[in-house]
Amino acid sequence: METVGSSAHVREVTSEAELGELLGAPAPHAAQKARTALHPVDREWLAHSPLCLIATSGRDGSCDVSPKGDPPGFVKVLDDRTVAIPDRPGNRRIDGFRNVLANPHVGLIHLLPGRGDTLRINGRARIVREAPFLDGMTVKGHRPVVALVVEIEEIFFHCSKAFLRSSTWSPESWQPDALPSRARLSKALERQDHPLELLEEHYGPSYAERLYEGP
Repeated sequence: METVGSSAHVREVTSEAELGELLGAPAPHAAQKARTALHPVDREWLAHSPLCLIATSGRDGSCDVSPKGDPPGFVKVLDDRTVAIPDRPGNRRIDGFRNVLANPHVGLIHLLPGRGDTLRINGRARIVREAPFLDGMTVKGHRPVVALVVEIEEIFFHCSKAFLRSSTWSPESWQPDALPSRARLSKALERQDHPLELLEEHYGPSYAERLYEGP
């Protein structure tokens, strides 16, 4: 079976100049849209956004993207150039946090359900275990043990083409049952020694009631 790496017909792009020749230059408004501080509109977006994707990279170049979600406005604005994201109980892999300890550069995408455009922030992060603002991040009695504090280096809005092409927010395109349930995926890939019935109970209706209690 021929692989991409062995195909004589594959041509790689190996320089920025070649990439520019293929894709062209951005329009001035796109090339110059990055800002270094929050605008009032950015603050409004963060106040309504319930979901953030956090991209990190380790010292060895390995990458991770982790979703973080909470009630709208969970990303706290500390000042015009700093935001904080609370950590919640999860599977304790802490891949992103380990990356931040080795390489503080992070990329954030803040989403708004139903909107195709997104707010992007690039900056430097640190993990904070104690700060006055942690009390204000308490949800359902859970005060975060740590928060990710991000100093903004770039912030800008990204257009909606990816969401329009994918029909992400179009209910008529959704097929949630096209793949096995979370319980069946866990049984097949992660917890082969667990009875399927117990996994279906674990990921059943009560799963949403335990979101702030741990894995």
